[in-house]
Amino acid sequence: MTRQMSVAGTFYPARESELDRYFEHFNKLYDEQASLPNVKSKAVIVPHAGYVYSGYTASIAYRVLQNSNLKTFVVIGPSHRVAFEGVSLCDAQSYETPFGSLQSSGGLVEELRENFGLRTIVNAHAEHSTEVQFPFIIRYLGDVNIVELVYSSAEPAFLSEIIDFILQKEDCGVVISTDLSHFYTLEDANTLDKICLNAIKNLDTDQLHRGCEACGMIGVEAMLLSAKKLGLDCDILDYRTSADASDDTSRVVGYVSAYFTS
Repeated sequence: MTRQMSVAGTFYPARESELDRYFEHFNKLYDEQASLPNVKSKAVIVPHAGYVYSGYTASIAYRVLQNSNLKTFVVIGPSHRVAFEGVSLCDAQSYETPFGSLQSSGGLVEELRENFGLRTIVNAHAEHSTEVQFPFIIRYLGDVNIVELVYSSAEPAFLSEIIDFILQKEDCGVVISTDLSHFYTLEDANTLDKICLNAIKNLDTDQLHRGCEACGMIGVEAMLLSAKKLGLDCDILDYRTSADASDDTSRVVGYVSAYFTS
């Protein structure tokens, strides 16, 4: 079974040539003003809006991951359309992208199913929070395997156990997908998002619950719990809002990318 594209042509271009233009633009903008951290990371936080809004922020994290030389990535994101209990494990053998297909890590899928009792909720995997990551992965990380996890009502501690299991494997990494506050004025969004940014930077799960309104807060909290257990540090790569692309400061969405290192 192939996990087919569900938001190509809306959240990101459906044609390879258009996607390449996006990536070239993002990289040129970044390289004109900054240098990539020379680190090896196995875990990142990235946004999941349309590429015109959050693609630049996400692309920096994937460029950092290019140094990792990992073979498998587990992409973890919140469900926006289907409500269910727990975490759904995609059992597709491949994932379609405009650049071609990414292969699933069948062995890891079975390990996750057996160790954590994960089930597959098919409708949950037409999900943009995870799908928008796939073109970045194949474009920047090449011939790697992936596994998609989508959660709805889940305990951060349980998801953290899954992240621990993945990160303790030598050749596996984790991509945590989230946007930040939604539809506030730019001023209010900056205030709310600063709480999220400080919590992420300081691995402070308590602070997350003092005003952070990330839609993927369960995944973020789980990652922070794992980072503390595994002795990881976190650095913020980029923060911006949709106003940077649209100039509309009346109703904005916030975006962040960050990486974790030992």
